[in-house]
Parts: sequence; C-alpha cells; structure tokens
Amino acid sequence: MGIISLIVLSYLIGSIPSGFLVAYFVKGIDIRKFGSGNIGATNVFRVVGRKWGIFVFILDFLKGFLPLFLVKSYVGGTSHIHIAAVLVTVFTVCGHNWTIFLRFKGGKGVATSLGAMTGLSLIFPKLWIVLVFSLCIWVIVFLVSRFVSLASIFAAAAFLVFSFIFSLSKEVKILSFLLFIFILLRHKKNIKRLLNRRENRF
Repeated sequence: MGIISLIVLSYLIGSIPSGFLVAYFVKGIDIRKFGSGNIGATNVFRVVGRKWGIFVFILDFLKGFLPLFLVKSYVGGTSHIHIAAVLVTVFTVCGHNWTIFLRFKGGKGVATSLGAMTGLSLIFPKLWIVLVFSLCIWVIVFLVSRFVSLASIFAAAAFLVFSFIFSLSKEVKILSFLLFIFILLRHKKNIKRLLNRRENRF
C-alpha cells in the first residue's frame, strides 16, 4: 500500500464522526445542538449517557490507532516508515478535527491523538515512556481540577516537553509540536471559559 494511499485512508478513517453517529442512532439527535456542541466522547457522555460516551472514546481511540497499525504492517521495514508514520498521524487527527463528513467541523482530537500515539509507539519504541508520563499528567490535572479540557491541554504540553527530555527523534518532536497546536486550536472556547471561570467540570 503506497504512502499516498495510506495518508488518504487515514484521513477518511479519522473523519468518521463516531460521536455524531452514536448520538444519532441511539437518541435520534444531532449532538452538535446539545451540551457543548462537540461531537467528542465527553459531550456524548454528558448528553447520551456514560456507556455511550465510553463507547465513543473507544471508537475515537481506534480511529487513531488503526492507521498506525497499517503503517507498521505495510511500510514497516522500509526507510520511509518514520515519515509515513508522522504523516499518517497528522492526517488521522486532522480527519477527526476537521471531518469531511460534517463540513470540516469535528471533535477536539484527544482520544484520536491518544490512539495514534499508542500506535506510533509500535514504530518509535521510546515513545511509550513519554506516553505514560503524559497520561499521568492528564490524570493528575483532571483529578485536581475535574476539567477534561485543562487536563488534555496539560497532557499535550507534557508530551511535547517529554519528547525533548527523552531525546525522541526529530520527527516525533515535530509531530508533538503539531499535535499540541491542534489541541490548543480545538480548545480555544474551553480556554476562554476556563479564564472566565465558566468551564463545566466533569
């Protein structure tokens, strides 16, 4: 499978609007008109129910993981694997954040990024320790603040910092910076609400 085909496929997989589809088939609603208006797992959790929110999180995680598994399977062992893995990760997350199926308006990319990073660790072994540390930061910030958005922003920042501390490859450092920017862009409204003390706790 060519790299271009993998990139296109990864964007389409990432674009599948899991939260929108689950909310529509379970409750017959457009999730974008309820709660925060986001199609991600957190809003589905609040609006549709706990088990469906968890289900959407798993689906979004798998959307991120599957394309990297395909990279490992079809490009593994070649000199292009690192570049292919980074490009596939970026386009998968872009697909989720700006899905072609909802007029380029999607989720915030947290679960999909986590899935992609888990898949990427199959290709960059040292990534595991950075991923674990970043998840620990997410848990700590969330338990202290009860803000999913704040925990996600801190975890993305931690991932970027740890990628330098643990001297990961140049490709991973660039990717971690891009994903951090994506997280900030998709959480602009949350950041404003946090600054105005109007953000909803989980």
